Amino acid sequence: MFSDVYDRLVGYVGGGTDPEDPADVLAMGMVLRIEKSDPPNRHGLLVAAARAVVLLCLDERAQADGLWAPGLDAWCDARIRKIARRARGKQWYDVQGLWGVTAEHDGCEARAFVPGRVGDVDPRVKKLQIGGTDVDGELLSGDPSGDGEGLCLWINPGLDMTVGKAAAQVGHASMLGVALFSLDEAQTWYDAGCPLDVRLASAERWSALVAAADRGAAAAVRDAGFTEVEPGSMTVIAERARID
Repeated sequence: MFSDVYDRLVGYVGGGTDPEDPADVLAMGMVLRIEKSDPPNRHGLLVAAARAVVLLCLDERAQADGLWAPGLDAWCDARIRKIARRARGKQWYDVQGLWGVTAEHDGCEARAFVPGRVGDVDPRVKKLQIGGTDVDGELLSGDPSGDGEGLCLWINPGLDMTVGKAAAQVGHASMLGVALFSLDEAQTWYDAGCPLDVRLASAERWSALVAAADRGAAAAVRDAGFTEVEPGSMTVIAERARID
């Protein structure tokens, strides 16, 4: 039932401690398609990454009796982690057969995989580069517009994140943003393909979003600070929005 996947995300509280063996850490792998000859734009890639994550989490295979449920249950009971890598050419096509969901936006593609132990990452993913993943292009600012119900994921203007780091953050925000919908609204949103947008907040907008998150009207991502940002940094805030 769709309520299984909805309740898993809405009930997520985060926290926990890492296992003693680093190989036992649970993480969701993400792969961003970054072709050398025709690199994607930053905005489209982040939208694709965020949609891939939430589409995976709400997939029917993630329901209580689905093949993906054990991995997602264990991951959501631990400390949420995502690891973004980049792929091009044959590397990209090689990972399409692994359990996961690929999303596309504006010609940009990203794939999210069912979470599992870091020590069990498939060799086709493990060999892909993690650090330094970045692309050119400016993020959009200002309010999105459209006729459909969706989410806008606002990035903190005071932080400098590579596209790999930002992809993990907007992916987390898309998950937390599900709690802003009722069960029926979330089902409708999923059936529409989880329309969302990613925007760079102005300083004034960010202050308003922080206040909205404090009163439960928006959903904020607070990073553990393992890479690029200080622990506890608020990186992305999700809010309901009208999306094309």
